[in-house]
Amino acid sequence: MTAENIHKESRLEQRRVVLIYILLSVAILLVYWQVQYFGFIDFDDNMYVIENPHVQSGLSYHGLIWAFTTTHTTNWHPLTWLSLMFDYDLYRLNPSGYHWTNIIFHIANTLLLFFVFNRMSGETWKSALVAFLFAVHPINVESVAWIAERKNVLSTLFWTLTMLTYVLYVESPVLKRYLLVMLSFTMGLLVKPMLVTLPFVLLLLDYWPLNRFPSAMQGNRNGIQWSEISPLIREKLPLLVLAGVSSIVTVYAARSGGAIKSLETFPLDVRITNAFVSYAMYLKKMVWPQNLAIFYPHEGMISLWKVIE
Repeated sequence: MTAENIHKESRLEQRRVVLIYILLSVAILLVYWQVQYFGFIDFDDNMYVIENPHVQSGLSYHGLIWAFTTTHTTNWHPLTWLSLMFDYDLYRLNPSGYHWTNIIFHIANTLLLFFVFNRMSGETWKSALVAFLFAVHPINVESVAWIAERKNVLSTLFWTLTMLTYVLYVESPVLKRYLLVMLSFTMGLLVKPMLVTLPFVLLLLDYWPLNRFPSAMQGNRNGIQWSEISPLIREKLPLLVLAGVSSIVTVYAARSGGAIKSLETFPLDVRITNAFVSYAMYLKKMVWPQNLAIFYPHEGMISLWKVIE
């Protein structure tokens, strides 16, 4: 291929990517345009905004201290509080503005997800399909349309930013880039502690599509060697330490508000079976998003047949 043809192909790819960005944004706006007309709901929105004097004080020194020290709503997510304080400074108690912030975050997350997958795999249209499914999947409606779920759309932004900075680090493994990975991950944990699983996801990305396991790439019949995986695990240790600290703080916050029930209330066998059922239901609703709800009551003791089902 001549230099001229390579240049033309590069320009064509750039136009293709821009078109995908536009189509993904339009798809989200078509689905979520109506959300701007929604109001607050009396389910967590009251605790997060409409009955929260700290949020309604806006961004301030005292608000910053409160955000980093409170376990209000049995959570410790200071950046979520600061985000809502910023919205209050802009919109006061006009719910439309809060909804638009969530929509903008969802657009940014979708475009960034496409960019990261396309950069990792080089598969433009497959990456676009993944991003499109994420953009319009019904299971994400709760996170985008519910103001109190700001923590979901904002933490997703830092999740994808952590993936992006990690890809850049793998391309050029220098300390400065690894510090960016740690910064993005830390910011995400300050929004929502569910990001504690992200270091394990990065390890999966090492296998594919980043191809950091030589034996797997070469089709070694003996499988992946410990000598290959151990450096990659050590590489994640700083992230795992951050995840551990976040987990400790999260448990403390949940206990302080009574969110963690005793074993007398929910015995261990009930917790284990509920974990299996919940995980299976997540997978089921991802494939077939039917009967979605804002709240799923705990069924109490779950039979073995329910778990198998």
